[in-house]
Amino acid sequence: MLGGCSGGGGAAAAPKDTVPPAVPAGVTVQASSATSVHVMWERAAEAEGVAGYEVFQRGTRVKALPAAKTMVDVESLEPGTAYDFTVRAKDAAGNLSAPSKAVSVTTPRPKRDDRQPPTAPASVRGKVESARVVVLDWRPAKDDTGVTAYDVYQEDSRIHSVPGSAASARVEGLRPGTVYSFTVRARDAADNSSPDSAPVDLTTRSGPGGDEPTAPTGLTATAGKGEVVLRWTPPETGAPVREHQLYLNGKFATTIVWGGEPPAGQAAYTFAVTDPPGTRYSVKLRAKLPDGTWGDFSAQRTVVVPPGAG
Repeated sequence: MLGGCSGGGGAAAAPKDTVPPAVPAGVTVQASSATSVHVMWERAAEAEGVAGYEVFQRGTRVKALPAAKTMVDVESLEPGTAYDFTVRAKDAAGNLSAPSKAVSVTTPRPKRDDRQPPTAPASVRGKVESARVVVLDWRPAKDDTGVTAYDVYQEDSRIHSVPGSAASARVEGLRPGTVYSFTVRARDAADNSSPDSAPVDLTTRSGPGGDEPTAPTGLTATAGKGEVVLRWTPPETGAPVREHQLYLNGKFATTIVWGGEPPAGQAAYTFAVTDPPGTRYSVKLRAKLPDGTWGDFSAQRTVVVPPGAG
């Protein structure tokens, strides 16, 4: 039988982590409107030890974000005002890096009573760079007071912004082998946003050992009198796809089942519309695979109930 340790006290406590993370680099700040700016930065070196980031405006913290986020919108600012922003990385022990180099920006002054939104960006195109990066480009929008920013949306969520002088955006941090549907909106100094551009569907490259895509493709949604008609192409699975799940506004709505042999090529489904004109629906689908699991979601489509459709 082993005796107890002499000298009394058990295992020594692990030394406290007091080493701060590296300083974030590549900080940029752009004025998105008269009352908001978009702050971006590069992931800190040795990012595996970073638990989050904090954004400061002249020494006052204005945003705290998880490690996966490297951009943020700072809102409720004053028009025509100069601001200085810095970013600091934070580790799990609470150590903060030194501040990044300060970046200055001045919010524009909107023209009085500007209520006219810009036109939608046109000819939006996309290119897949890698398993996690895509590049979008478009023709500039028009606005009576000038476009101050372009916002990139994915499934109705704004995920990226670039200055109004830009006509392209590089979107990072995506998942390999995943289908995405991007739209772009233009914004002016008064925070008027344009309608969505036409959607662009892109599938990121598969990672090592990636499987064939499992998402339905070519989804369209058309609103008519009292109904919305969906059409799409089921994924190639090596066997008939007999079931799809329909999600409406991000929530499961129904299962679409073919009792017999499913249609060859393009499939279609119609659901009734009872909500008033102007109601906005977001729809997406996923297929049941031969192994009984559900595949990836299709690109999302947005449709608006037209007048007289209710």
